[in-house]
Amino acid sequence: MTALTDIYKGILLTLILSNCGGGGDTMTPVTSIPFNQWQKGVFLPANNFKNKCSIPRNGINPATNSDFLDIQGGRIDENNFLRSYSNNTYLWYDEINDQDPEFFATQEYFNLLKAPHDRFHFSMDSDEWYQLSQSGIAAGYGVEWLIKNTDTTQIFVAFTEPNSPATSSAVDLKRGDEIIKIDDININDLSNNQLNISLYPNINQTYTFVIKKRSSGDIKTIIMTSTNITKTPIQKIKIIATDTGNVGYFLFNDHIATAEKGLFDAITYLKSAEINDLILDLRYNGGGYLAIANQLSYMIAGPTAAAGKIFEKMEFNDKHPATNPITGAAINGIPFYSTTIGLSSMSNNTPLPSLKLNNGSSGKNRVFVITGNDTCSASESIMNTLIGLDVEVIQVGSKTCGKPYGFYPADNCSKTYFTVQFKGVNNKGFGDYASGFTPRTSLSGDKNMPMGCLIDDDLEYELGDKNEKRIAAALYYRNSSNCPSSAVSRSNLKQKISSKTIKHEMRIMKPFWLNNKIMYREN
Repeated sequence: MTALTDIYKGILLTLILSNCGGGGDTMTPVTSIPFNQWQKGVFLPANNFKNKCSIPRNGINPATNSDFLDIQGGRIDENNFLRSYSNNTYLWYDEINDQDPEFFATQEYFNLLKAPHDRFHFSMDSDEWYQLSQSGIAAGYGVEWLIKNTDTTQIFVAFTEPNSPATSSAVDLKRGDEIIKIDDININDLSNNQLNISLYPNINQTYTFVIKKRSSGDIKTIIMTSTNITKTPIQKIKIIATDTGNVGYFLFNDHIATAEKGLFDAITYLKSAEINDLILDLRYNGGGYLAIANQLSYMIAGPTAAAGKIFEKMEFNDKHPATNPITGAAINGIPFYSTTIGLSSMSNNTPLPSLKLNNGSSGKNRVFVITGNDTCSASESIMNTLIGLDVEVIQVGSKTCGKPYGFYPADNCSKTYFTVQFKGVNNKGFGDYASGFTPRTSLSGDKNMPMGCLIDDDLEYELGDKNEKRIAAALYYRNSSNCPSSAVSRSNLKQKISSKTIKHEMRIMKPFWLNNKIMYREN
């Protein structure tokens, strides 16, 4: 687990599941070049070194259902694979300082194969990546933590997973509960490493927490033992009845494989309730499978708005203006998925439902999107895609994290490497949101940015409660086309805007892989 401060680093990206090592590098593998023949700026194809491992794997690769291709090699082979692969596919390849791979451990060498400004470079064990990406299973308590750093550190509960240690009757953690101590040590006396191993433990680890209950202020001691948690990516599906029609709401936390069925069911239910507005809560959604973002965008926009349009197009480095360096295919726009594609338990080719929402200023569907600083990657793609279709996006919350870039995970010798390879652009060719999406209040502003309101996160209410500040602001805007202010009376607002404001933006702590866009591709 990385240090606490590292967790705040974004990974801004679009990942594409892949077990290939360089796409166009399809030459028959040859004997690896000894390290003493390294020449600066001279690169052999990555496939010359792929699958040549210090410790080869045996058995069946669960990602491909076929034998591992590993053969005996060495550290220099692994380093040379990363060097050549990065030179061929990395978006900013010409900013890498080419160094002799002899003198570095493999992980250390990978960390050097990036541009100085790149915040999104990381790797993880391939087994862990496969388990997380396919099912969202990971060790933990079933709670997501919010970190608030001012002069001191405060740690709050953001949300919990159902049927987990965090929601057991003896523990019963709620949004806004604050951790005071862990194993009788004050939070601010714990090192980053101590915080990480206790908040994000391995399986079957037990810790004692002293918490302050948000609702009552009572101090309570709880004990939690970590277990394998299966994430529930779609939660809090609600119908909010108003004088002007039903408003649908749901919390969407992760673009993982199981979200395909969860979103299908949520949209089907909201459609049956005949909602005419949707509040989509992405405040803690760092990303995941890009195909999920594609499907949800289609279900919101509807078949008419999506007809003949693209979801997103990838732009690679200048070595590959027309051909995808990973797949070898021509670079074309990604079409919208109008059916299921088998990411979840659902069968393929089931038609997706779509909503009949109120029209926005363009005459096409309107959607309210709740955002936070942790709204990243695939979540931002939803916003960018809908804006590219002229769907009216009303953004309520804070600026998003800004991750228009993407990559294909590359598995080699038990590690999966994530290195930025492309930028995604919408149907109008826009993808320059590295500074994030920020709601504008004037029609004369940047048309690529949504209209909306800057509203602080609110721990005083559960997510999905119509009194929670961001939800209340969306409902207010729906009726008035304006943002609420402190001068607005409760009688005019109708939903309470809490006077207790979180003055410092908090960040959620999620694994790196969940701060990405993951584009599904069959092996």
